Amino acid sequence: MNDTAIFAGGCFWCMVKPFDSQPGILKVVSGFTGGHVPNPTYQQVSTGTTGHTEAVEITFDPEVISYEELVAIYWQQTDPTDAFGQFADRGDSYRPVIFYNSEEQKAIAEKSKAQLQASGRFDRPIVTKIEPAEPFYPAEDYHQDFYKKNAAHYNAYSEGSGRAGFIRQNWA
Repeated sequence: MNDTAIFAGGCFWCMVKPFDSQPGILKVVSGFTGGHVPNPTYQQVSTGTTGHTEAVEITFDPEVISYEELVAIYWQQTDPTDAFGQFADRGDSYRPVIFYNSEEQKAIAEKSKAQLQASGRFDRPIVTKIEPAEPFYPAEDYHQDFYKKNAAHYNAYSEGSGRAGFIRQNWA
């Protein structure tokens, strides 16, 4: 039986490719969650008034890839010490959050966060939130699989935002 995971780690364009390429991943959808406006548009979310955050919903086969493995991949796409956005993207709609959909996912995420904090990899606290999943709303089609549809723009953005350099420096 397939399961889902929802992760917010800044711009959702940059959160698709790292999961999309893994065995056992059936689908990665860019969208919005955690806010109070049903079926928001990208335009609405970017105003910062909907309460939503950009996120990805990952459908996976837990017999091939575990939720624990997905959480480990998630950490390596983010700056877990920055609660107010990710890299060049600032504000609530870019905050880092692991949205759990079961008590088991919550326990795995909390344990993983505690292990990351204890590892000493970062000299600041790990501030990524772990919150219950809320309704997930897919973003417009042009945001889906952006790294495939607009590879040059995606690569320039990943580098220009500081994300790629941070990942190389802290997660290599």
